[in-house]
Amino acid sequence: MVKKVIYISVIFICTFIVSILGINVSIVSLGSDNIIGIDEAKDKNVDCILVLGASVYSNLTPSPMLEDRLLKSIELYNAGVSNRLLMSGDHRSDDYNEVQTMKNYAIFNNIKSSDIFMDHYGINTYESLYRAKHIFKVKKLVIVTQEYHLYRALYIAQKLGLEAYGVPTDVIVYKDQNKRDIREFFARIKAFFTTSIKAEKKNNEKEIPITGNGDVTN
Repeated sequence: MVKKVIYISVIFICTFIVSILGINVSIVSLGSDNIIGIDEAKDKNVDCILVLGASVYSNLTPSPMLEDRLLKSIELYNAGVSNRLLMSGDHRSDDYNEVQTMKNYAIFNNIKSSDIFMDHYGINTYESLYRAKHIFKVKKLVIVTQEYHLYRALYIAQKLGLEAYGVPTDVIVYKDQNKRDIREFFARIKAFFTTSIKAEKKNNEKEIPITGNGDVTN
């Protein structure tokens, strides 16, 4: 009896390990197909450039990871990939506002305020993409973030029915990247199950079409 329990436990553990590894490999593989460079992005005729949020310091400046995302999005904007930037991040309180810092940074770099939309409730990658589709009425987009994060973002976008392409922003090796890679491994598993459920949420928010004026999100 004991041997049988041990045998079943080993089979279960092995199956679990193979499953989570398979999920990660699948997400990375699917995402890889749509990671492109700026020249290729110019030909995609996308609705907007989505910039995924990251940490902002107490002095209201972006962290290195976020700054690299912003610089890449500005480069894409200036290259003519899209004339709409969608800044999606965490505005959890009056004291913490990623998206305002993101918009201010873009304006400082000569981007028109009216071309910059802020999604104040992009608290995670899934929410950012779900809201891009349902609130901002985006159908086709370029996602800007670091490559390790792009695979999951592109996978979620695909599962939500968005036509999405990703442009990576890696220019340095970031501090504590090994820890991020570990967290991302499990975040991909969460994304797999979240998108598998495909629950449509009731949302009473007013739609803000990306074709309009971004200042309405100020």
